[in-house]
Amino acid sequence: MPGTVPPFRADHVGSLLRPIPLRDARAARAAGTLSAEALRETEDRFIREVIAEQKAIGLKAVTDGEYRRAFWHFDFLAGLGGVEMYESDQGIQFQGGQTKAYGLKVTGRIHYAGHPFVRDFAFVRDNAGGAVPKITIPSPSVLHFRGGRRAVDTHTYPEMDGFFADLGTAYAAAVDDFAKAGCRYLQLDEVNIAYLCDPEQIAGLKARGEETEGLLQKYAALINQAIADRPKDMVVSMHLCRGNFRSMHIASGGYDPVAEVLFNGIGVDAYFMEYDDERSGSFAPLRFLPKGKTVVLGLVTSKRGDLETKDLLKRRIEEAAKYAPLDQLAISPQCGFASTEEGNVLTVEEQWAKLRRCVEVAEEVWGSL
Repeated sequence: MPGTVPPFRADHVGSLLRPIPLRDARAARAAGTLSAEALRETEDRFIREVIAEQKAIGLKAVTDGEYRRAFWHFDFLAGLGGVEMYESDQGIQFQGGQTKAYGLKVTGRIHYAGHPFVRDFAFVRDNAGGAVPKITIPSPSVLHFRGGRRAVDTHTYPEMDGFFADLGTAYAAAVDDFAKAGCRYLQLDEVNIAYLCDPEQIAGLKARGEETEGLLQKYAALINQAIADRPKDMVVSMHLCRGNFRSMHIASGGYDPVAEVLFNGIGVDAYFMEYDDERSGSFAPLRFLPKGKTVVLGLVTSKRGDLETKDLLKRRIEEAAKYAPLDQLAISPQCGFASTEEGNVLTVEEQWAKLRRCVEVAEEVWGSL
């Protein structure tokens, strides 16, 4: 439960705004004017600094801010065997704009043969200095949701059952690799289950020929396969949101359609749940939360710089506690501050103020972190 093991009473989703010199270094590397070694040294320096800042404001779990990534999802998934990243005709459509035009396709058998993210985690582990190092990776469902059948080679996978089976096996191997590196706090970024709460997203899946009936159960089984053999002391959390790019979103809809399966059909330990505005619906779905699991309430928005008052956040926690025990709740921002390297539309100072506010409220509501 919070207070002794992750997630903590005040926690965060993971990504943080990139310093301008770091963004410049990554651009120089992409242009071929900076070596891979020099970029790594720059990343290392800024990650050490951002870990220190997280600890300084009182957070007990630290990440690398996803500083070594361009995207929250593509960088990991493109590192699996059989998966390729490519330049697409258009980016992902948000409410107000599009991301860079990239996509993923499955060109061969999906498999795990090691991943750079394990080394990245080890760096956080070695520099955490008493804090709990956390790694975030996309949920396996992400590889299916955006491209579906059309993005999967039909020669390799004439039936999609084989795709899901191999994807689950590859993820299980990745989880095992992280565990061997000492990871005991792993987060799956699972936006797609939240998207299944939006009728427009369901309509879009149907329009491209996807079978939506039973899709939630398929995703649940896929996630369970990925984490089934994790060490008993590894905490796996799941982050749910409805899109996050340059402070824009994709989907809307309360958690009601997925709540029973989400809380009782998926074997994760905790849920980071977006609850910063009306797009997320009511707290009523929390009534399905079983004993032994935690919901981290994403009450503080990462999309805007205005700082939530303590009174507002405390009232929202009280509302949530009508449906789930207060002892099984915690607080965080509703999403990361930079799901892509461009980052959301707020300042670094506003970002840290929001994280400090989470710590302050947690200490006042629960008496500790």
